[in-house]
Amino acid sequence: MSTEPLRHALNGPTMGTRWSALFFTPADFDAAPLQTAMQMAVAEVDDQMSSWKPDSDLMRINRAPPGEWIAAPAQLLAVLRLGLAIGQASGGAFDVGMGDAVTAWGFGPDAASGERIRIALQAPRRPSWEAVEIGEAALRKHEAITLDLNGIAKGHGVDRLAETMLQFGIKAFLVGIDGEMRAAGLRPDGEPWTIAVEQPDTTRRAAQAVLALEDAAVATSGDYRHWVEVGGRRLSHTMDPKRGAPLAASPASVTVVARSCAEADAWATALMVLGADRGAALATERGIDALFLTRDAGGAITSRPVGALFSHHP
Repeated sequence: MSTEPLRHALNGPTMGTRWSALFFTPADFDAAPLQTAMQMAVAEVDDQMSSWKPDSDLMRINRAPPGEWIAAPAQLLAVLRLGLAIGQASGGAFDVGMGDAVTAWGFGPDAASGERIRIALQAPRRPSWEAVEIGEAALRKHEAITLDLNGIAKGHGVDRLAETMLQFGIKAFLVGIDGEMRAAGLRPDGEPWTIAVEQPDTTRRAAQAVLALEDAAVATSGDYRHWVEVGGRRLSHTMDPKRGAPLAASPASVTVVARSCAEADAWATALMVLGADRGAALATERGIDALFLTRDAGGAITSRPVGALFSHHP
């Protein structure tokens, strides 16, 4: 029997894209039960947190009236707690209460609507961490608010993939969903897992930088993959919570490395909203490893690294 480790590359559908897993095992390892468990893990996240599924737990909460305690799964409440905490820590740059604006501008299941855009722009906005109260097994909204977890749920899905791997006794792996990645341990050759940071280019996929990851997660928020056209103008999917509208100006992308992929996902969005100057200042203050890529009028890309990881690997 061969003693060479067997390479596995699993994947499956989730959240309108695909999840992936790369790992090595002894030759007699049966990956089929793990494939099933990982598919169930991401399906559970989608069933709880999707804004595209009318019967998800998140949409049930959105339909409930303010003031009423609503029972919710522990996993959803944990993600909401993290989202509210990062919202407060970022001064509102990340806000899970932007569901009305996301839908109005056409980043949900429906096309953009001029009337809903007008309402979203004029709506008074109380920070979500003040508008939502989370208890042990339930939450309540203190006012009408439409929750949206698109800026954190995918990262959490990656964390659930990682947890599933560990439950199966696999301690070295690379898992991801649509570019949000989490690594554990080392490859069989003793080297870290390598992750490419994409160039913010709408026409092709190419690497801007390469990261070597061990026991860490990475997520990128950018203006070059997901957008809508409204009135002939291309608008990024990232929302400005203060305006109730897509960002008018932002870095081309922000990449964050953190302990969990949910944290990396949410902080990448927050720093994108803050912009290169304020975002870099906050990342420095909080000890966040981040890479800001900015685009000048001629399309040239400039890198702005923050933290030891990106400073050492420009």
